[in-house]
Amino acid sequence: MPPRRRPQFTQETIDQQLQQIHLLDQSSSSENLEQLGPIIKQIHANRQQDAYLRAVGQLIQAKDAEIETICGDNYQEFISSVSTLFSVKSYTNNLRDKIQTLDAGVEQVGRGLVEKKRALLQTKKTAGNLDEAVDTLQACLRVLDVVNRVGEMIKEGKYWSALRSLEDIESMPATSLSQTPLFQHLLSSLPSLRGQIKDAVSASMKQWLLDIRNVSAQVGQLALDAMEHRVRKWRARREKDPLLKLNRVGSAVEISTNEKTEFNVLDNEHLQVDFKPLYECIHIYSALDSLDEIRRSYQADRKAQSDLILPNILPLDQLPKVTEEVVGFFIIETHVLNTTGSFRSPREVEDLWDALLRRIGNAVDTALKNISDADAYLGVKECLLSFTMTLEQYSYSTENLHAFILYLFGRYVSILEFKFGVRFEKIVLQDDCLPMYVENATERDSVLDTVWLTKEEREQLTKSSLPLTLPWSSGFYLCCQDIRNFVQNFYQFLEGVSQHHRNIDDLLSRTLDHILADFIGTNIAKRVQSTSNLSQIVQIVANIEHLEIACAELERSLTLIRSSQRGGAIHITAAPAFNATLQTAVARVNSSIASKLDDFFGLSEYDWTPPRREENPSMYLYELINWLTTVVDSLVIKDAYKDKAYRGAADYIAECFMDFLIGRNVPMINENAVANLVTDIEFLEDEFKKSGHAHLNAAFLELRLMATIVLEDQVQQYLIPAVRQASYSVVRPRNLQSLLQKLAKWGSECKDTASRQRGEKRRKEAEAVGALVQADGR
Repeated sequence: MPPRRRPQFTQETIDQQLQQIHLLDQSSSSENLEQLGPIIKQIHANRQQDAYLRAVGQLIQAKDAEIETICGDNYQEFISSVSTLFSVKSYTNNLRDKIQTLDAGVEQVGRGLVEKKRALLQTKKTAGNLDEAVDTLQACLRVLDVVNRVGEMIKEGKYWSALRSLEDIESMPATSLSQTPLFQHLLSSLPSLRGQIKDAVSASMKQWLLDIRNVSAQVGQLALDAMEHRVRKWRARREKDPLLKLNRVGSAVEISTNEKTEFNVLDNEHLQVDFKPLYECIHIYSALDSLDEIRRSYQADRKAQSDLILPNILPLDQLPKVTEEVVGFFIIETHVLNTTGSFRSPREVEDLWDALLRRIGNAVDTALKNISDADAYLGVKECLLSFTMTLEQYSYSTENLHAFILYLFGRYVSILEFKFGVRFEKIVLQDDCLPMYVENATERDSVLDTVWLTKEEREQLTKSSLPLTLPWSSGFYLCCQDIRNFVQNFYQFLEGVSQHHRNIDDLLSRTLDHILADFIGTNIAKRVQSTSNLSQIVQIVANIEHLEIACAELERSLTLIRSSQRGGAIHITAAPAFNATLQTAVARVNSSIASKLDDFFGLSEYDWTPPRREENPSMYLYELINWLTTVVDSLVIKDAYKDKAYRGAADYIAECFMDFLIGRNVPMINENAVANLVTDIEFLEDEFKKSGHAHLNAAFLELRLMATIVLEDQVQQYLIPAVRQASYSVVRPRNLQSLLQKLAKWGSECKDTASRQRGEKRRKEAEAVGALVQADGR
C-alpha cells in the first residue's frame, strides 16, 4: 500500500478555513467556532501542528503588510481635513464677537421699554383685583341667599329643592370665591344642612307611619267588605249555574268569569292614602346614599307596628277588628313593595307576614282552648276565611292559614262529634221502642226522605195504604235525622275552604264510624241489656237491622255527593259493629223467651218416682207451646231471627229436661219418670212438626237416646265402642252416668228385692259408664 501523502498548508488554504469560521469574513457578525474543532482535530490527526503554525504565522505577516499599505495611502487626506477644521474655528470666533456686540445694543434700548410695560401691567392688575373683589362679593351674596332659602324650604317641606340647592352650591365652578374663607365655611356647613334635611324628612315619614297605622283598620274593612260583596255575588251566580258549583271565590273559573270592578281600597270616595311622605323620604335618602339606613328604620317601625296589632290575650269578639288591621297593614305593604323599587324586599314583607300569621294562629288557638261551642268555631272560620281570600288577591302565601283552618276543623269535628254523641245517647235511651206511625202521605214522605232504606223497601212502603205502621221506632228516625244534621254541620265548616279531599273524606268516614258504632251501637247494646220487655227487644232488633242497612245506603249517598264535588269515596265500617249488637239483641230475645219458659217449668210439678207411667203429656206443656208459637210468630223480625228464637227455645227446653235427669235438684228418679219425660218430648216434637219446625226436634236427640238406653236396657250395647259410635254418638257418658246413678239410688231405697237388685245393676252400669268418662273426658 503506498504511503499516505501529508497535506500541504498554504496561505490560501488557511484563509479559506478562517473564513469558514467567520474570522476573516467582514460581512458576518458571529463566529462559527463549531467548525474550528474538526480543523484542529484533523491537524492533530495528521501531526501537522508545526507546519500549520508556520503557515498561520506567514498569513499574519502578510495581513500586517496589507494594513501598513492601506494606512500609507490615506495619510495626506487626513492632514487636509485637519487644516479645514482650523479655518472653520476661526470664522466661528469672529461671528461670536459680532453677536455679543449686537446683544449689548439691544439690551440698552429695551431696558426703558420694560420699565414702562411693568408700570402698565401693575395698573391693569390693580383694576382686575377691584373687579374680582366686586364679583366675589356679589357671588357671596348669591350663595348666602341660597343658604338662607334652604332653611325656608326645609320648613316648607320642600326637601328635594333644598337638597338640590345644596348640590348646586357644592358643584359651583371654581372661581375666586372658591378660595375665600367664607366659601370654605359654607362648604363645611353643608353636611349639617343635609342632616337637617334628613331629620326633617325622617320626621315627616314617622308622622306618615303613625297616620298609616290609624287608617290600616279602615283599609282592611274596605277590602273585606269588597271581598264579602264578591262572595255574595259569586254565590248567587253559582246557584243559577250548577256548573260553577264546585268553584270557590279566587279559583281560576271565578276570576275569569268575574266581571272585574276596579275598586282601589287606598284611593276611593271613602279614603285616600297619600304615600308622598314615604316616596319623598326614599328619594332624599337615595340622593344622600343612605337608603339602607331608612330601609332598616322603616322595617323596624313596621315590625313594631305589626307587633302592636295583636293584644296579649285575644278575645274572640275582637278577631274581626284584628283581621281588618292585618289586612290593611299588608295591603299597604304590598303597595309600598310594588311602587318603591328595591326599597322594600319581598323577603322582609314575607317575614312580617309569617310572624304575624304564627301569632294570630297561637292567639286564636289559645282563645278557643276552653270553648266547646261549635258555632264559635264557625264564626272564627268565617272570619279567617274572608281574611285569607282577601290577602290571596295580593299574592300572600296562605297555605299555613289554610292548614290552621283545617286544624280548627279537626277540633270543630271533635266538638260536633261529642255534641251529637250526647244527643244520640239520649235518643237511644229515651226511645219508646214502639213502631212509628204515620197518618198521611206528607208525614210518610217526610220520614222516608229522612231515613236510609233499600230501594225495594222504600218502594214497598210508598205503595202501602195509609195510615201506615212503619217497621222502625222513632229512635231510628231521629238517629237518621241527626246523622243528616251532623253531615250538614260537617260540610258547613268546609264551605269555601281549600280542601284536601282525601283527608276530609277519611275524617268524615272515621267520625261517622265512631258515631254509629260507639254512640249509637254501644248505647243500643246497653238498652238491650237493660230491657226485659220482649216486644221492645224485638223492636230494637228491627231498628238495628235498618241501621245496618243505613250504613251501606249512607256510604253510597255520601260517596255520590262527594264524587260530584271532586271528592273521594266515603267508607263506613260500622256495619260489623251493628251486626255484633244485632247478635246481642237476638241473644237477648232468646234470653227473654228462656226467662218466660222458666216460669212454665216452675209449674211443671213432676213426680220423679211415680208408681206408673202416664199416657198424656204434662198439662203445662200445652200452655208453653201455645205461648211460644204465638209470641215468636208475632215478632216483627226476619224469619231467620224467628227460627233462631225457636231454636233457642227448643235448646233451652232440652237443657231443662236434661237438668231434670242429671241435675242436682232431682236426687233420684225411676224408669216411669223417664218414660213420662219421653212422652212430653214426643208431644213437643209433634207440635214443632205441626208448626213447620220439625228441624227443632234435633235438640231432643240426646234425651231420647238416653231414655232409650235406660228403658230398653241397652247399657251393655252402649259400652261397646262400635255400637256407641254408630248409634249413640251424641250421648255423653257423663250424662248417662248421672242418670244411672239416680236410678241406682232410687232402687237402693226401695224395700222389695227386685227393685233393690235392679238398683244394684244400675250402680254397676253407672260405674262401667264412669270408666268411659275417665277415658273420653266427657
